[in-house]
Amino acid sequence: MSEPARRRFLESIAASAALSVGGAVTGRPAGRTHAFVQWDVFTSEKLKGNPLAVFTDARGLADAEMAAIARETNLSETTFIFPRDSATERERGVLVRIFTPREELPFAGHPTLGTAMALRASRLPDAAEIALELKIGKIPVVFHKESDGRVFGEMRQKDAEFGESHTRDAVAPLVGLKVDDIASDVPIQAVSTGSFFVILPLKSLAAIRSLRMNYAGISEYLARTGRRNFYCVTRETEDPKARLHARLVFNGGEDPATGSAAGCAAAWMVKNGVARSDEQVLIEQGAEVRRQGRIFVRAIRQGQDVVNVRVGGHAAEVIRGEYSL
Repeated sequence: MSEPARRRFLESIAASAALSVGGAVTGRPAGRTHAFVQWDVFTSEKLKGNPLAVFTDARGLADAEMAAIARETNLSETTFIFPRDSATERERGVLVRIFTPREELPFAGHPTLGTAMALRASRLPDAAEIALELKIGKIPVVFHKESDGRVFGEMRQKDAEFGESHTRDAVAPLVGLKVDDIASDVPIQAVSTGSFFVILPLKSLAAIRSLRMNYAGISEYLARTGRRNFYCVTRETEDPKARLHARLVFNGGEDPATGSAAGCAAAWMVKNGVARSDEQVLIEQGAEVRRQGRIFVRAIRQGQDVVNVRVGGHAAEVIRGEYSL
């Protein structure tokens, strides 16, 4: 074979190879990659707490793509960070959007803490405070390093809004319990510190472990007042240092640690004398799904109002990688 013929032969093989892998010869654009990290939130132990995927630079992703990625991760929430210039981030906070596999959320607790922890680890290792701009507004997260080297983060949620109360007779059949399983000395009440939850106080660990949720009935009942979930709590705990043992059970699963609901529970505790004003207390959650979470909460009572609601904890990075789109 002559040298010109040999070159033509080799060029034809190279062109065929490029076509077979969708290279430049096909005219198709190269795929995009987006880095992400996964953190376990409200725990200092990996593989416990509530997992969260954080996309560290979501610029260029369309809404439909973020929704599809959240379905792909199939975690309770996935967050997307949109970096901006430092002056804007100082004034307004780091822009973050939160998606579940079903919808975008204006606010959620463990994504807020987990995203702030991820930002501190990757971009701002010595930051004492990082503010996030979420759909509900600016949420600050403050940090301090503990004596054992762990970093504790604490977010400030919205001042509490107290909604309607519910009767034990109405609620008991919805959660598969007897009326006497529900505490009578504190109210079943809707509370929001960013999102509304109905705080449902039960008398014992036995009761909270015996929940049998009527999801259709709960959905219909809570829809009348625009609510979506019960946050079930009991003052009987596994850890003697904890003030509440909590569960959030929904149609399709159970949340291991719910920061937004824990803020509501903090306000509810202070209003009803379960915790003192500005006393930091521990909520344990996630034992029933073997992902124990530890959520530290506090709030301040001012007259009839509950303000300065704070929710905090630890977090641990467990995965880092890239999505190819």
